[in-house]
This record gives sequence, structure tokens and C-alpha cells, in this order.
Amino acid sequence: VHLVESGGGSVQPGGSLRLSCAASGFTFSYFNMRWFRQRPGSRDNERELIADIANSGAWTNYADSVKGRFTISRDNDKNMLYLQMNGLKFEDTAVYFCNLFNNIDMKDYWGQGTQVTVSS
Repeated sequence: VHLVESGGGSVQPGGSLRLSCAASGFTFSYFNMRWFRQRPGSRDNERELIADIANSGAWTNYADSVKGRFTISRDNDKNMLYLQMNGLKFEDTAVYFCNLFNNIDMKDYWGQGTQVTVSS
């Protein structure tokens, strides 16, 4: 399993970013996928689940903290996961991670993360 995030950067409050996650090494279309974030100073086990999406894209869920501002999507033909982030706030500053929980081997797989910084 290989997950590679991209698209992070620095943005002013109210701005937008689109994160991407390139997936390989597994059958992407078989699995639900998730985006987490880890705020500065927090531990790995304190990562916040912010959005997830069904393997088919049929449903999505969002944390209250991002609902209405972020949109998760996927392209199963390209093995890509996305997170469109609008209306960014200071508190959205974090490292964002693409995640697969493989319910066959019961393991979590993570990308290396991409930094998002919201500052004026």
C-alpha cells in the first residue's frame, strides 16, 4: 500500500486548497477512504478524522468542524482521493493525511501527510 498526499501549502483565512492522495498497491475501488488531520503539538494517536467516503463514492461523512466547507471525493479510474477545502480558518492549520483502513488485514495505512497552514 502506498499513499502520497499533495496540494498542501500556505493560505490566508477564507482561502481554498485542494488536497490529493495518489493510491497504489491495492484495489482502490474496493475500500472506503478517509482524511485525517493532526494539529500542531498533537500526538499521532490524536489525529482527527475529518471526512470519509464510500468505496463507490455513494456516501460521505464529515466532522462537524469541517462540514459545509470541505468536500471529499474520489476518482476510482485514477486511484485518486481528493479533499476540497474552502473557507479555511486558522484552526484548520494541520498536517493532513490520507488513510486506508484495510478491513481484510485490519491495518491502518497512512501517507506521509501534507502541511496546510492558514495564516494572515
